[in-house]
Amino acid sequence: MADSTAEDISDLPPSAKLVFKVLEYSGPMTQKGIVEESMLSARTVRYALERLETIDVVVEDVYFADARQNLYEITVEDPRNPDDSTDAAAAAND
Repeated sequence: MADSTAEDISDLPPSAKLVFKVLEYSGPMTQKGIVEESMLSARTVRYALERLETIDVVVEDVYFADARQNLYEITVEDPRNPDDSTDAAAAAND
């Protein structure tokens, strides 16, 4: 599944890739935060998030600090590397 996820991300428009990278580096964010960080328009960020949700790499959750907003988070650690670094570290310690 990790290979297909990486291929799916590579097929996305540049704006969706940028939103993915912003979430990857900054962690869970609201749409407003993504707009500020990426300097993309709100409409472009909405479209990018829809595309990312369609391929199941981003999930939408309730933002408890302000229930009017949603929190977006990446569901996969690194689509290019199927081996999670924490699993590799744990295996090295065994």
